[in-house]
Amino acid sequence: MPPPSGTSTARNLSSTSHFELTVTGSTLGRFQVCSGLELSFEVYEYAEGGNNEFVHRLPGRLRYPNLVLTYGMTNDKALMDWFWKTRTKAELKEIRIRLMRDNASDPLRTWAFADAYPVRWSGPTLQSGSPTMATEVLEIAHAGLKES
Repeated sequence: MPPPSGTSTARNLSSTSHFELTVTGSTLGRFQVCSGLELSFEVYEYAEGGNNEFVHRLPGRLRYPNLVLTYGMTNDKALMDWFWKTRTKAELKEIRIRLMRDNASDPLRTWAFADAYPVRWSGPTLQSGSPTMATEVLEIAHAGLKES
């Protein structure tokens, strides 16, 4: 059954897309996989005295997991430079993750994060004769998703 008129369809999505990381306006890399685009509230339960029919469920703190970006090997050292600067002093930056269609200049979607810094990098696992591409992983902590 076709979707109702005026709704988004799969033709608006692209299977050939990537994520682009920009730090203070400079593109530092393109990634095949991005996880951690998530936010959730802690839920506090409050049992009201004398009321045994239900428990109040109240929103608590907002939680954000770290972002994890996985990409193909590159020879660009901008990401590692940012990582090493964070080691010597807090390099908290506003970052943007943009979902891009390959060969397109406009992003499909953009997410902005406050006070971000890299916390983990893992290098490639290489296997001789393997048909799979070696990948690196960058994990980024942040202070939260910004409204954009």
